[in-house]
Amino acid sequence: MKKNSRRQTQMPVTTIGIDLGDKTSRYCMVNQAGEVVEEGSFRNEVHSIEAHFGGEQRRIGLEAGAQSPWISRELKRLGHEVIVANARELKWITSSDSKNDATDARKLALLARADVKLLAPVEHRTAEQQAELAVIRARDAILRARTLLINSARGIAKGFGVRLPKSITSTFGARALADLPATLRLALEGLLQQIDSLSQHIGSYNQGVGELAARHPEVERLTSVPGVGKLTAVAFVLTLGRAERFEHSRDVAGFLGLRPKQRQSGGRDPQLGISKSGDPYMRKILVQCAHHILGPWGKDSALRRWGLAKGEGGRKASLRAIVAVARKLCVLLHRLWASGQYYKPFPKMG
Repeated sequence: MKKNSRRQTQMPVTTIGIDLGDKTSRYCMVNQAGEVVEEGSFRNEVHSIEAHFGGEQRRIGLEAGAQSPWISRELKRLGHEVIVANARELKWITSSDSKNDATDARKLALLARADVKLLAPVEHRTAEQQAELAVIRARDAILRARTLLINSARGIAKGFGVRLPKSITSTFGARALADLPATLRLALEGLLQQIDSLSQHIGSYNQGVGELAARHPEVERLTSVPGVGKLTAVAFVLTLGRAERFEHSRDVAGFLGLRPKQRQSGGRDPQLGISKSGDPYMRKILVQCAHHILGPWGKDSALRRWGLAKGEGGRKASLRAIVAVARKLCVLLHRLWASGQYYKPFPKMG
């Protein structure tokens, strides 16, 4: 650990900044004096990366993005010290009035050369974790597609005074089609069939989530919290990657964007909403869990009592309480994961 720390604080002889694009990316190499010694571009392909960066090992900075996980892994495989920067923290780059690929690459190189911490480094998941998380992402995409089709079908049918079934099951389309007037069959038959087809795929993905849960023994501890199912627990584990990534459990709330933003200046310290940084899907399902915990079917616990007390005072207070419970929940889940303990509804009493 100390060896890595010395490596990152020592200014390298040359540093490379990479501005990632869709098909091609721009790079810039600077020396210790901050002078540009080489510029160019490469295709986002393995053989092109090897051709450009297969030589001397260097420090490389690049922004987090859709392609940064696999490209950073390739660069690390070639022996480079790779820093993946948090784009939200790089206002010098993202808010520049003279923003272009070459300038962005040079700025990334300069920041990586001066101090790694200026890039607010993020940690990418392993290839295996990314593949497992893709199962959950794909399931969510199909679920949203089915919801869109159901709402479209309901809207069309309502215009003719027809009400489709309330309950959403794997045979929703078939049940709706059975009672559909002949005038609407041409419009809705194909749409309703697609809804049932998507429902079958969602069932397969649900089975896949169960298989992922079996691969991660820590999921059992996380699901000991009432309101937290296998989907949430698996997504939480895969989104964070590893428990040791966070020294303090409360840091997870900031990582997932559930911590209030700060705009303190002088004597002003206004109350602001949450930052909404990090993974939006993980944040969404944590909020859904908070709804369950505070809802009529939520089991009695210290967390539920705390949330209900915080929600007294109207709708706005209730909404703030839901977010607050989601924030406490992510801290709790990390603590259970890191400590190896199971959930206790009233920890001080047990």
